[in-house]
Amino acid sequence: MASTGKELGRFLRSLREGISPETVGLSGGGRRRTPGLRREELAHLSGISSTWYSWIEQGRPVSVSAGVLDRLASTLRMTLAQRQYLFDLAGKHSSGPPDLRETEEIPLPIPEFVLNQTGPSYLLNTSWDAILWNKPAEELFWGWLSPGAKSRNLLEYMFLEPAARSLVIDWEDRARRLIADFRADCATKFEEPPFSRILDSLHSGSPEFRKFWQTREVSWREGGRKLFRHPTLGLLEYRQVTFLPVIRRDLKLTVLVHEGTTPL
Repeated sequence: MASTGKELGRFLRSLREGISPETVGLSGGGRRRTPGLRREELAHLSGISSTWYSWIEQGRPVSVSAGVLDRLASTLRMTLAQRQYLFDLAGKHSSGPPDLRETEEIPLPIPEFVLNQTGPSYLLNTSWDAILWNKPAEELFWGWLSPGAKSRNLLEYMFLEPAARSLVIDWEDRARRLIADFRADCATKFEEPPFSRILDSLHSGSPEFRKFWQTREVSWREGGRKLFRHPTLGLLEYRQVTFLPVIRRDLKLTVLVHEGTTPL
C-alpha cells in the first residue's frame, strides 16, 4: 500500500506539472521553480488543504475520499482513463467504467468468435498474455503468436522481440501508447505476480521501456488504424477494434479488420 501511495503522489505531480496556470484561470506571471501549477494552487482550486494535498503527493498514508479524487480529477482535466487510474491507486470506487478484473473459466462463445474471424484476432488476459488467437494472427505476429515464441506477453513481444520493431510501423509511438494502456489497466497490480515478473523483465531488457515507463502516461486502448510491414505479406493496413466481453471482464478481445495490402 505504501508503494501504491507513492505512485499516486507521483502521478498527481506529473499531471500538476503539465497544467499551465492559464488553463485553470490563473496568472502565469512571476517566477516558478517548477513547471505547471504549484501544490497550493491545485489544493485551492480543488477545495482541500494545501498541507493535506502535499501529504498525498508525498505518498504519506492518508485516506483520500472519492469526492476529493473527483475534484482533483476535474481540476487536472483528467481523461476517463487517467481518472480511473487515480481511483484505482487510491483504492476507491469510481463511478466510471466497472472493474474489469474478474477470474472465471473462459466460457463460450468467446473462443469460437476469435477463431472464426477472417482478420487477425487474439484474446489477452489481465497481464496481457495472449491466451487464444486465430491463424491470421499467428501469421501476422511472428515471434509472439507463432509456434516456439519466447513469450506470449504483448509487452515483452513489443519491447524485447526484434521482429516487432521491423513489423510495427511507427514502433516508438505505438510502444509508448501500449505502456500507457497497460498502466491504466493494471494500476494497483504492479507488485503482484505475474505483473512484477513482466515489469522486471522489461526494465532489465529494454532501455526504451524504462524511459517510456517514467513518463506515467495513461490511456485506454483506442484501436484505430494500424500499419504493419510484414516480410512476406507486404505493407498491411488494419482497423483495430478492442472489445471487453461482458461475460469475462478480465479479458480483452482485439480484432484487426483488414483494409489494404501493398505487395513488397
